[in-house]
Amino acid sequence: MNEADRNDLNGGAGADRGADRGVDRSEELSAVRRAMNEGRNPLTVDGIPRWEDEVGIDRIVNRRVLELDPLPTPATVLADLPLDAKARELVAGSRDEVRACLYGQDDRLLVIVGPCSVHDPAAALDYAHRLAKVRDELDGELMIVMRVYFEKPRTTVGWKGLINDPDVDGSHNIRKGLLLARRTLLDVLGAGVPAATEFLEPTSPQFIADAVTWGAIGARNTESQIHRQLASGLSMPVGFKNATDGSVKAAVNGCYAAAQQHTFFGIDHEGRAAAVETLGNPDCHVVLRGSSHGPNYDAASVVKAMDAIRDEMPADSAAAHGLVIDASHGNSGKDEHRQAAVVRDIAARIAEGEQGITGIMMESFIEGGNQPAAPLNQLVYGKSITDKCISWPETEKLLRELAEAVSTRRWR
Repeated sequence: MNEADRNDLNGGAGADRGADRGVDRSEELSAVRRAMNEGRNPLTVDGIPRWEDEVGIDRIVNRRVLELDPLPTPATVLADLPLDAKARELVAGSRDEVRACLYGQDDRLLVIVGPCSVHDPAAALDYAHRLAKVRDELDGELMIVMRVYFEKPRTTVGWKGLINDPDVDGSHNIRKGLLLARRTLLDVLGAGVPAATEFLEPTSPQFIADAVTWGAIGARNTESQIHRQLASGLSMPVGFKNATDGSVKAAVNGCYAAAQQHTFFGIDHEGRAAAVETLGNPDCHVVLRGSSHGPNYDAASVVKAMDAIRDEMPADSAAAHGLVIDASHGNSGKDEHRQAAVVRDIAARIAEGEQGITGIMMESFIEGGNQPAAPLNQLVYGKSITDKCISWPETEKLLRELAEAVSTRRWR
Protein backbone atom coordinates (compact mmCIF):
# COMPACT_ATOMS: atom_id res chain seq x y z
CA MET A 1 0.00 0.00 0.00
CA ASN A 2 1.44 3.40 -0.94
CA GLU A 3 1.46 6.45 1.32
CA ALA A 4 -1.44 8.18 -0.45
CA ASP A 5 -3.69 5.17 0.05
CA ARG A 6 -2.69 4.94 3.70
CA ASN A 7 -3.50 8.64 4.25
CA ASP A 8 -6.94 8.16 2.78
CA LEU A 9 -7.64 5.06 4.82
CA ASN A 10 -6.89 7.04 7.95
CA GLY A 11 -9.56 9.60 7.11
CA GLY A 12 -6.71 11.87 6.11
CA ALA A 13 -5.88 14.75 4.03
CA GLY A 14 -6.24 13.95 0.43
CA ALA A 15 -9.17 14.34 -1.82
CA ASP A 16 -11.17 11.20 -2.51
CA ARG A 17 -9.75 7.70 -2.72
CA GLY A 18 -8.26 6.62 -6.02
CA ALA A 19 -10.36 4.97 -8.70
CA ASP A 20 -8.99 1.57 -7.74
CA ARG A 21 -10.64 1.94 -4.31
CA GLY A 22 -13.85 3.64 -5.47
CA VAL A 23 -16.09 0.57 -5.64
CA ASP A 24 -14.76 -0.88 -2.38
CA ARG A 25 -15.28 2.41 -0.56
CA SER A 26 -18.83 2.73 -1.87
CA GLU A 27 -19.67 -0.77 -0.73
CA GLU A 28 -18.09 -0.12 2.65
CA LEU A 29 -20.13 3.05 3.18
CA SER A 30 -23.33 1.28 2.17
CA ALA A 31 -22.64 -1.50 4.64
CA VAL A 32 -21.93 0.99 7.43
CA ARG A 33 -25.13 2.96 6.80
CA ARG A 34 -27.19 -0.22 6.48
CA ALA A 35 -25.97 -1.43 9.86
CA MET A 36 -26.72 1.96 11.43
CA ASN A 37 -30.23 1.99 9.98
CA GLU A 38 -30.79 -1.44 11.50
CA GLY A 39 -29.68 -0.19 14.91
CA ARG A 40 -26.45 -2.18 14.90
CA ASN A 41 -22.93 -0.95 15.65
CA PRO A 42 -20.96 -0.89 12.37
CA LEU A 43 -17.72 -1.14 14.33
CA THR A 44 -18.57 -4.61 15.59
CA VAL A 45 -20.54 -6.07 12.67
CA ASP A 46 -18.71 -8.81 10.78
CA GLY A 47 -18.06 -8.23 7.11
CA ILE A 48 -17.53 -4.47 7.24
CA PRO A 49 -13.89 -3.65 6.45
CA ARG A 50 -12.07 -1.09 8.58
CA TRP A 51 -8.86 0.80 7.90
CA GLU A 52 -7.41 -0.73 11.08
CA ASP A 53 -7.64 -4.16 9.44
CA GLU A 54 -5.98 -2.94 6.27
CA VAL A 55 -2.99 -1.30 7.96
CA GLY A 56 -2.57 -4.14 10.46
CA ILE A 57 -3.46 -2.58 13.79
CA ASP A 58 -5.95 -3.65 16.44
CA ARG A 59 -9.52 -2.41 16.25
CA ILE A 60 -9.19 -1.13 19.80
CA VAL A 61 -8.88 2.43 18.42
CA ASN A 62 -11.88 4.46 17.29
CA ARG A 63 -14.47 2.43 19.14
CA ARG A 64 -16.95 5.29 18.84
CA VAL A 65 -15.81 6.90 15.59
CA LEU A 66 -17.07 6.28 12.07
CA GLU A 67 -15.14 7.76 9.15
CA LEU A 68 -17.75 8.12 6.47
CA ASP A 69 -16.73 10.93 4.17
CA PRO A 70 -13.16 12.17 3.64
CA LEU A 71 -13.22 15.88 2.79
CA PRO A 72 -11.34 17.71 0.06
CA THR A 73 -8.28 19.60 1.19
CA PRO A 74 -8.42 23.34 1.91
CA ALA A 75 -6.10 23.90 -1.06
CA THR A 76 -8.49 22.04 -3.36
CA VAL A 77 -11.55 23.94 -2.16
CA LEU A 78 -9.87 27.35 -2.43
CA ALA A 79 -8.54 26.53 -5.89
CA ASP A 80 -11.93 25.29 -7.11
CA LEU A 81 -13.86 28.22 -5.54
CA PRO A 82 -11.38 31.11 -5.52
CA LEU A 83 -11.90 34.73 -4.60
CA ASP A 84 -11.78 36.85 -7.73
CA ALA A 85 -9.83 40.11 -7.82
CA LYS A 86 -12.84 42.22 -6.85
CA ALA A 87 -13.66 39.99 -3.87
CA ARG A 88 -10.05 40.02 -2.68
CA GLU A 89 -10.03 43.80 -2.85
CA LEU A 90 -13.29 44.00 -0.89
CA VAL A 91 -12.04 41.65 1.86
CA ALA A 92 -8.67 43.36 2.23
CA GLY A 93 -10.12 46.86 2.10
CA SER A 94 -12.97 46.16 4.50
CA ARG A 95 -10.61 44.54 7.03
CA ASP A 96 -8.58 47.74 7.01
CA GLU A 97 -11.75 49.82 7.45
CA VAL A 98 -12.86 47.71 10.40
CA ARG A 99 -9.42 48.06 11.98
CA ALA A 100 -9.60 51.83 11.53
CA CYS A 101 -12.94 51.88 13.36
CA LEU A 102 -11.59 49.69 16.15
CA TYR A 103 -8.56 51.91 16.74
CA GLY A 104 -10.47 55.18 16.46
CA GLN A 105 -8.83 56.32 13.22
CA ASP A 106 -12.29 56.20 11.59
CA ASP A 107 -15.21 57.65 13.55
CA ARG A 108 -17.83 55.58 11.78
CA LEU A 109 -19.79 53.03 13.80
CA LEU A 110 -19.01 49.40 13.02
CA VAL A 111 -22.30 47.54 12.41
CA ILE A 112 -22.38 43.73 12.18
CA VAL A 113 -25.87 42.90 10.94
CA GLY A 114 -27.60 39.92 9.35
CA PRO A 115 -29.26 36.57 10.01
CA CYS A 116 -28.59 34.69 13.23
CA SER A 117 -27.49 31.86 10.94
CA VAL A 118 -27.64 31.05 7.23
CA HIS A 119 -29.88 28.13 6.40
CA ASP A 120 -31.01 29.24 2.91
CA PRO A 121 -28.20 30.64 0.74
CA ALA A 122 -30.71 32.17 -1.71
CA ALA A 123 -32.41 34.13 1.07
CA ALA A 124 -29.01 35.17 2.45
CA LEU A 125 -28.03 36.54 -0.96
CA ASP A 126 -31.38 38.33 -1.23
CA TYR A 127 -30.66 39.94 2.13
CA ALA A 128 -27.13 40.86 1.00
CA HIS A 129 -28.47 42.73 -2.04
CA ARG A 130 -30.90 44.68 0.18
CA LEU A 131 -28.13 45.46 2.63
CA ALA A 132 -25.76 46.55 -0.15
CA LYS A 133 -28.05 49.41 -1.17
CA VAL A 134 -28.34 50.75 2.38
CA ARG A 135 -24.64 50.19 3.00
CA ASP A 136 -23.71 52.38 0.05
CA GLU A 137 -26.13 55.09 1.16
CA LEU A 138 -24.92 55.17 4.78
CA ASP A 139 -21.24 54.52 4.12
CA GLY A 140 -20.24 57.91 5.48
CA GLU A 141 -21.53 57.09 8.96
CA LEU A 142 -21.61 53.28 9.25
CA MET A 143 -19.09 50.56 8.43
CA ILE A 144 -21.58 47.75 7.71
CA VAL A 145 -20.53 44.09 7.62
CA MET A 146 -23.06 41.28 7.08
CA ARG A 147 -23.43 38.37 9.50
CA VAL A 148 -22.89 35.22 7.42
CA TYR A 149 -22.84 32.57 10.16
CA PHE A 150 -22.52 28.88 9.25
CA GLU A 151 -21.68 27.22 12.58
CA LYS A 152 -23.99 27.30 15.59
CA PRO A 153 -22.83 26.31 19.08
CA ARG A 154 -25.56 24.48 20.98
CA THR A 155 -26.15 24.51 24.72
CA THR A 156 -27.33 20.90 24.47
CA VAL A 157 -28.33 19.67 21.00
CA GLY A 158 -29.94 21.16 17.91
CA TRP A 159 -29.21 22.19 14.34
CA LYS A 160 -25.49 22.96 14.17
CA GLY A 161 -25.52 25.17 11.10
CA LEU A 162 -25.21 25.06 7.33
CA ILE A 163 -21.75 23.48 7.26
CA ASN A 164 -22.72 20.62 9.57
CA ASP A 165 -26.24 19.93 8.23
CA PRO A 166 -26.98 21.86 5.02
CA ASP A 167 -30.24 20.02 4.32
CA VAL A 168 -31.57 20.63 7.85
CA ASP A 169 -32.68 17.02 8.03
CA GLY A 170 -30.07 15.32 10.18
CA SER A 171 -28.14 13.91 7.22
CA HIS A 172 -25.02 15.95 8.17
CA ASN A 173 -23.58 16.17 4.67
CA ILE A 174 -20.55 18.20 5.74
CA ARG A 175 -18.86 18.01 2.34
CA LYS A 176 -21.91 19.65 0.77
CA GLY A 177 -22.24 22.16 3.60
CA LEU A 178 -18.61 23.20 3.42
CA LEU A 179 -18.74 23.92 -0.30
CA LEU A 180 -22.15 25.58 0.01
CA ALA A 181 -20.86 27.87 2.76
CA ARG A 182 -17.92 28.98 0.64
CA ARG A 183 -20.16 29.62 -2.38
CA THR A 184 -22.46 31.67 -0.18
CA LEU A 185 -19.57 33.82 1.01
CA LEU A 186 -18.45 34.37 -2.59
CA ASP A 187 -21.99 35.40 -3.56
CA VAL A 188 -22.27 37.84 -0.65
CA LEU A 189 -18.94 39.39 -1.61
CA GLY A 190 -20.16 39.51 -5.19
CA ALA A 191 -23.08 41.63 -3.97
CA GLY A 192 -20.53 44.11 -2.64
CA VAL A 193 -20.96 43.32 1.06
CA PRO A 194 -18.14 42.20 3.40
CA ALA A 195 -18.86 39.20 5.61
CA ALA A 196 -18.61 38.37 9.32
CA THR A 197 -18.81 34.91 10.86
CA GLU A 198 -18.30 33.02 14.10
CA PHE A 199 -15.50 30.48 14.09
CA LEU A 200 -16.52 27.35 15.96
CA GLU A 201 -14.73 24.34 14.50
CA PRO A 202 -10.94 24.85 14.56
CA THR A 203 -10.55 23.30 11.09
CA SER A 204 -13.24 25.19 9.14
CA PRO A 205 -11.36 28.53 8.88
CA GLN A 206 -8.89 26.88 6.50
CA PHE A 207 -11.76 26.60 4.03
CA ILE A 208 -13.50 29.98 4.41
CA ALA A 209 -11.46 32.50 6.40
CA ASP A 210 -9.94 34.19 3.35
CA ALA A 211 -13.44 35.49 2.51
CA VAL A 212 -14.21 36.86 6.01
CA THR A 213 -13.74 40.47 7.15
CA TRP A 214 -14.62 40.15 10.85
CA GLY A 215 -14.66 37.07 13.05
CA ALA A 216 -16.26 36.22 16.37
CA ILE A 217 -15.44 33.81 19.17
CA GLY A 218 -18.73 33.03 20.89
CA ALA A 219 -19.65 33.17 24.55
CA ARG A 220 -19.33 29.41 25.01
CA ASN A 221 -15.80 29.38 23.58
CA THR A 222 -14.31 32.62 24.82
CA GLU A 223 -12.42 30.74 27.57
CA SER A 224 -11.31 27.97 25.21
CA GLN A 225 -7.56 27.74 24.66
CA ILE A 226 -8.19 26.21 21.25
CA HIS A 227 -10.23 29.21 20.10
CA ARG A 228 -7.81 31.75 21.55
CA GLN A 229 -4.99 30.03 19.66
CA LEU A 230 -7.11 29.99 16.53
CA ALA A 231 -7.83 33.72 16.83
CA SER A 232 -4.11 34.42 17.20
CA GLY A 233 -3.58 33.24 13.64
CA LEU A 234 -6.64 34.70 11.92
CA SER A 235 -6.02 37.47 9.41
CA MET A 236 -9.01 39.62 10.38
CA PRO A 237 -10.14 41.47 13.53
CA VAL A 238 -11.84 39.13 16.00
CA GLY A 239 -14.40 39.92 18.69
CA PHE A 240 -14.45 37.85 21.89
CA LYS A 241 -17.89 37.76 23.51
CA ASN A 242 -18.28 37.86 27.27
CA ALA A 243 -18.92 34.42 28.75
CA THR A 244 -22.45 33.05 29.15
CA ASP A 245 -22.30 33.81 32.88
CA GLY A 246 -21.55 37.46 32.06
CA SER A 247 -17.82 37.37 32.75
CA VAL A 248 -16.11 40.16 30.81
CA LYS A 249 -12.77 39.09 32.26
CA ALA A 250 -12.95 35.90 30.19
CA ALA A 251 -13.26 37.92 26.99
CA VAL A 252 -10.46 40.27 28.04
CA ASN A 253 -8.21 37.28 28.74
CA GLY A 254 -9.16 35.96 25.32
CA CYS A 255 -8.05 39.19 23.65
CA TYR A 256 -4.79 39.18 25.59
CA ALA A 257 -4.03 35.52 24.82
CA ALA A 258 -4.91 35.86 21.13
CA ALA A 259 -2.48 38.78 20.78
CA GLN A 260 0.42 36.45 21.68
CA GLN A 261 2.33 33.98 19.54
CA HIS A 262 1.20 30.35 19.79
CA THR A 263 2.14 26.89 18.54
CA PHE A 264 -0.56 24.23 18.42
CA PHE A 265 -1.99 21.24 16.58
CA GLY A 266 -3.75 22.03 13.30
CA ILE A 267 -3.87 21.19 9.61
CA ASP A 268 -2.03 22.73 6.69
CA HIS A 269 -3.40 23.67 3.27
CA GLU A 270 -3.11 20.04 2.16
CA GLY A 271 -5.12 18.83 5.14
CA ARG A 272 -2.10 17.23 6.81
CA ALA A 273 -1.65 17.35 10.56
CA ALA A 274 0.75 20.16 11.33
CA ALA A 275 2.30 22.16 14.14
CA VAL A 276 0.83 25.61 13.51
CA GLU A 277 2.82 28.65 14.61
CA THR A 278 1.08 32.03 14.75
CA LEU A 279 2.29 35.62 15.09
CA GLY A 280 -0.57 36.80 17.32
CA ASN A 281 -3.59 38.94 16.45
CA PRO A 282 -3.46 42.51 17.82
CA ASP A 283 -6.94 43.39 16.49
CA CYS A 284 -9.05 41.46 19.01
CA HIS A 285 -11.69 43.25 21.09
CA VAL A 286 -14.55 42.58 23.49
CA VAL A 287 -18.20 42.08 22.56
CA LEU A 288 -20.83 42.61 25.28
CA ARG A 289 -23.73 40.22 24.68
CA GLY A 290 -25.45 40.08 28.05
CA SER A 291 -25.73 36.85 30.01
CA SER A 292 -28.02 34.44 31.80
CA HIS A 293 -28.19 37.07 34.56
CA GLY A 294 -29.41 39.89 32.32
CA PRO A 295 -28.20 42.62 29.95
CA ASN A 296 -24.91 44.52 30.05
CA TYR A 297 -25.39 47.12 27.31
CA ASP A 298 -26.13 50.04 29.67
CA ALA A 299 -23.67 52.90 30.12
CA ALA A 300 -22.48 51.71 33.55
CA SER A 301 -21.72 48.23 32.18
CA VAL A 302 -19.76 49.74 29.28
CA VAL A 303 -17.64 51.84 31.68
CA LYS A 304 -17.03 48.83 33.93
CA ALA A 305 -16.06 46.65 30.97
CA MET A 306 -13.71 49.28 29.55
CA ASP A 307 -12.02 49.65 32.94
CA ALA A 308 -11.43 45.89 33.04
CA ILE A 309 -10.10 45.92 29.47
CA ARG A 310 -7.72 48.83 30.07
CA ASP A 311 -6.39 47.17 33.22
CA GLU A 312 -5.05 44.30 31.12
CA MET A 313 -4.71 45.42 27.49
CA PRO A 314 -2.15 47.94 26.16
CA ALA A 315 -3.44 51.50 25.86
CA ASP A 316 -2.87 51.51 22.10
CA SER A 317 -4.74 48.22 21.48
CA ALA A 318 -8.02 47.90 19.61
CA ALA A 319 -9.65 46.46 22.74
CA ALA A 320 -8.65 49.43 24.89
CA HIS A 321 -10.22 51.91 22.46
CA GLY A 322 -13.75 50.50 22.62
CA LEU A 323 -16.06 47.53 22.43
CA VAL A 324 -18.91 46.14 20.35
CA ILE A 325 -22.39 45.68 21.84
CA ASP A 326 -24.45 42.69 20.70
CA ALA A 327 -28.06 43.85 20.91
CA SER A 328 -29.35 40.27 20.78
CA HIS A 329 -28.77 37.27 23.07
CA GLY A 330 -28.65 38.17 26.77
CA ASN A 331 -29.04 41.86 26.06
CA SER A 332 -32.57 41.40 24.75
CA GLY A 333 -33.56 37.92 25.84
CA LYS A 334 -33.40 36.90 22.14
CA ASP A 335 -36.62 38.90 21.55
CA GLU A 336 -36.53 40.83 18.28
CA HIS A 337 -38.70 43.69 19.58
CA ARG A 338 -36.55 44.20 22.67
CA GLN A 339 -33.48 43.94 20.45
CA ALA A 340 -34.73 46.89 18.37
CA ALA A 341 -35.26 48.85 21.60
CA VAL A 342 -31.66 48.10 22.64
CA VAL A 343 -30.39 49.39 19.29
CA ARG A 344 -32.37 52.60 19.70
CA ASP A 345 -31.06 53.07 23.23
CA ILE A 346 -27.49 52.72 21.98
CA ALA A 347 -28.17 55.12 19.08
CA ALA A 348 -29.39 57.76 21.53
CA ARG A 349 -26.28 57.34 23.69
CA ILE A 350 -23.97 57.57 20.68
CA ALA A 351 -25.72 60.77 19.62
CA GLU A 352 -25.04 62.17 23.09
CA GLY A 353 -21.34 61.42 22.70
CA GLU A 354 -20.91 58.38 24.95
CA GLN A 355 -17.40 56.95 24.68
CA GLY A 356 -16.34 53.33 24.48
CA ILE A 357 -18.86 52.03 21.92
CA THR A 358 -17.00 51.13 18.72
CA GLY A 359 -19.68 48.98 17.17
CA ILE A 360 -23.01 47.21 17.41
CA MET A 361 -24.28 43.80 16.36
CA MET A 362 -27.86 43.04 15.29
CA GLU A 363 -29.59 39.81 14.29
CA SER A 364 -31.77 40.62 11.32
CA PHE A 365 -33.37 38.80 8.40
CA ILE A 366 -36.00 39.38 5.73
CA GLU A 367 -38.88 38.28 7.96
CA GLY A 368 -39.02 38.99 11.67
CA GLY A 369 -39.04 36.34 14.40
CA ASN A 370 -38.09 32.72 13.87
CA GLN A 371 -39.51 29.29 13.04
CA PRO A 372 -38.68 25.67 13.93
CA ALA A 373 -35.84 24.12 11.94
CA ALA A 374 -36.97 21.93 9.02
CA PRO A 375 -35.95 21.12 5.43
CA LEU A 376 -36.02 24.17 3.16
CA ASN A 377 -39.23 23.32 1.30
CA GLN A 378 -41.14 23.35 4.60
CA LEU A 379 -39.98 26.79 5.74
CA VAL A 380 -41.13 30.39 5.44
CA TYR A 381 -38.71 32.17 3.11
CA GLY A 382 -36.27 34.55 4.77
CA LYS A 383 -37.18 33.67 8.36
CA SER A 384 -34.64 32.48 10.92
CA ILE A 385 -34.57 28.89 12.16
CA THR A 386 -32.37 29.79 15.13
CA ASP A 387 -32.67 33.02 17.17
CA LYS A 388 -35.42 35.55 16.49
CA CYS A 389 -34.38 38.26 14.06
CA ILE A 390 -35.50 41.83 13.40
CA SER A 391 -37.41 42.15 10.11
CA TRP A 392 -35.79 43.86 7.15
CA PRO A 393 -38.08 46.93 7.15
CA GLU A 394 -37.32 47.53 10.84
CA THR A 395 -33.63 46.86 10.26
CA GLU A 396 -33.48 49.52 7.57
CA LYS A 397 -35.05 52.05 9.94
CA LEU A 398 -32.57 51.16 12.69
CA LEU A 399 -29.59 51.51 10.38
CA ARG A 400 -30.73 54.99 9.40
CA GLU A 401 -31.21 55.91 13.06
CA LEU A 402 -27.70 54.71 13.86
CA ALA A 403 -26.30 56.74 10.96
CA GLU A 404 -28.15 59.81 12.21
CA ALA A 405 -26.71 59.23 15.67
CA VAL A 406 -23.17 59.22 14.28
CA SER A 407 -23.87 62.46 12.39
CA THR A 408 -25.23 64.07 15.56
CA ARG A 409 -22.17 62.97 17.54
CA ARG A 410 -19.91 64.59 14.96
CA TRP A 411 -21.72 67.91 15.30
CA ARG A 412 -21.35 67.76 19.05
